[in-house]
Amino acid sequence: MSFRDTPWPEGTPCWVDMMADDVAEITRFYGDLLGWEFVDTGEDYGHYSIALVDGRATAAIGPKPPGVQAPSAWSTYLAADDADATVERITAAGGKLILPPGDVGEAARTAVAVDAAGAVFGIWQAGRTTGVQIANVPGALTWNECVTRDYPAAKRFYSDTFGHTFDEPSHGDFAYATIHVDAGDGAEAAEVGGIGALPDTVPAEISPHWTTYFAVTEVDAVVTRLVELGGTVHGGPVDSPRGRFAAVADPGGAHFRVIES
Repeated sequence: MSFRDTPWPEGTPCWVDMMADDVAEITRFYGDLLGWEFVDTGEDYGHYSIALVDGRATAAIGPKPPGVQAPSAWSTYLAADDADATVERITAAGGKLILPPGDVGEAARTAVAVDAAGAVFGIWQAGRTTGVQIANVPGALTWNECVTRDYPAAKRFYSDTFGHTFDEPSHGDFAYATIHVDAGDGAEAAEVGGIGALPDTVPAEISPHWTTYFAVTEVDAVVTRLVELGGTVHGGPVDSPRGRFAAVADPGGAHFRVIES
């Protein structure tokens, strides 16, 4: 279990959100599936709705801007001490900007970029919203990982941009590393996520991406309920070294994973 009310160390996946075509439908779905309650931040913030677990923020859902036809997707944001300086490192390391740094009121300063291997991610400089306040409990965010078609290039990019270091556990032919960040105050580097190579068998139309995992108590029961609520299952449930999980999507088509905590 993790509680936090201060900014996360730089490079930590610290926030996730998605833009939905039908916010009312999608918030009902996640409320029923994961037990989320929502706080609407109001018209000034585009009715961006913060998802709460035990009264603490763990994600957000907002409406798509008018005219936007992009598919719905969960976005991972990495913590940045200084968004503008981080953007300079992103471009120097071979990444590209999609949205330049901008203030979201007093909540945060954010930007959206593509890494050197093609995966989209956001950066989050904490303001009033410091990021996820609860993690690693049922219903809450618990893991983020980047899957890529150029594993060495992606690792170099995140190391150069955020100072990530990596520990590569044995996975046979599957190239995968856990991501570590400097926890500060002389503490041991903290494990904050993962990065892996997309197998050659994955269809070419599946682009590099960051994946969001939410913790659940019994993944099989959650998957059954997800289908009843109009979601779809794309893999699993299966056992893994980190717990039993399934790859799923909500009724709007946004992919995510559920894993037993």
